[in-house]
Formats: sequence, structure tokens, C-alpha cells
Amino acid sequence: MNDVEIRDVLFRYLDEKHAKIRVFDELVIGRARADIVAVTDRVTGFEIKGDTDTYARLPGQIAEYDRYFEENCIVVGASHRRSVERHIPEYWGIICVAEADGGAAVEVVREPQETIGFSWRKHLGLLWRSELGRILKQNGQPKYYNKRKSFLVKSALTIPKDTLRAQVCEELFERDYTL
Repeated sequence: MNDVEIRDVLFRYLDEKHAKIRVFDELVIGRARADIVAVTDRVTGFEIKGDTDTYARLPGQIAEYDRYFEENCIVVGASHRRSVERHIPEYWGIICVAEADGGAAVEVVREPQETIGFSWRKHLGLLWRSELGRILKQNGQPKYYNKRKSFLVKSALTIPKDTLRAQVCEELFERDYTL
């Protein structure tokens, strides 16, 4: 299966698995691009490797995904099913999408675990300045209208992580690209 076919199946699978989900497609993270980012009760990055893809860029992609997302998963076609484990960290999840009975089958080979190397600073950098301002205000801090985004991120790092996780997810759920 190619990237587009895998993507379509993955979108349907994620919608069925989660009662509340928001998906972002092709999100730039550092020097890489996350194929899919899913927001549920946490933020998960998904890297897709279709049957004709190689692992050439994967080490750099892994490094960026690990900095930005709380957990990560690689989604592969059937041709990569046996070899993919050698190319990713043990804490990454693995999903295999393969053709089956005139359709596609999704096999969760390994569930993702908490990312090693995760950076709250990078993670918060995914938010827009206005989103960070709302999080600060919800936690009794000023919105800092005249400060740089990096200052807002630093201020948000003082918020308890469980609270911050929930508020980041809520901001990403509510993100409106029409504004």
C-alpha cells in the first residue's frame, strides 16, 4: 500500500478507536514534517512508511518526533512489517496496514509508550501565541501581550504537567484556521 492508501485507512481507524479526536496532517516539526498528529487526551505523532518507502530519513524524523510528541507510532505497509522494529526505538508504537479481503486490515503490532527525549518546550512551541496566552490566563498568569512566544512558553512550563497536557489538548481541539 502507498502513503495515501495507508493514510485513509489510518484516519478511519483513529476515528473508530477514539470518541474525541482531532487530526492534523503534515505538521512541520523542527527539521521534519509529521505525517499525522492526533490529539486525544495526549498528542501522538504518526510517521507513515508505505510499501515503496525507505528508512533513509527515519533517524532524523525519529529525533524530531521524540522532541515534540508525548508518544509516537510508525504506520507501515505489509512489506515493512518484519523489518520495522530494527529501525525504531522500543517505545514507539507500530501499526501495520495491509490489504485483506478486498479492503484493508489494521494490525496494532505494538502500542506506543511515553516518548524518551520529549521536550515540553518544543511541545508548547506547537501552539500559537494566542493559545499559549489563553493557557496562561486559565492558570492565573498574565497573557503577556507584549512578550515573545518563547517567554510565554517559559511561563507555561511552570504549570503542573497534567494540567498543561489537558489544556494543550483542549487548545488544539479548538484551533480555528479561519481566524
